[in-house]
Amino acid sequence: MGHLINRRSREFSAEDIATIAGAYHNWRNPDGNYEDVKGFCCSTSIEQVQELDYVLTPGSYVGLAVEDDDFDFKERFSQLKAEFEAQLQEEARLNTLIAESLGRVKLG
Repeated sequence: MGHLINRRSREFSAEDIATIAGAYHNWRNPDGNYEDVKGFCCSTSIEQVQELDYVLTPGSYVGLAVEDDDFDFKERFSQLKAEFEAQLQEEARLNTLIAESLGRVKLG
């Protein structure tokens, strides 16, 4: 949620704030329709906090968000491999040009 405005500060949109406030109000209201959301919010017992030695790092409770991505490893790997091979060929070409240029330098 939000976006970084510098390395340490995150700015939330009105929609982000409404989502956070809504989750809080649903959690506080016994008749609310609160539910845990991976990577966003989690209601836990004091016993679980005690089991984790009172460490209050959010990731210990909330976990990571489930992200649906269409990442195709084979396709991405093939692209990166082709790019790397092209860079190796360019490196070889540039090394040859450098060696030729150095060969033309006359000392003395």
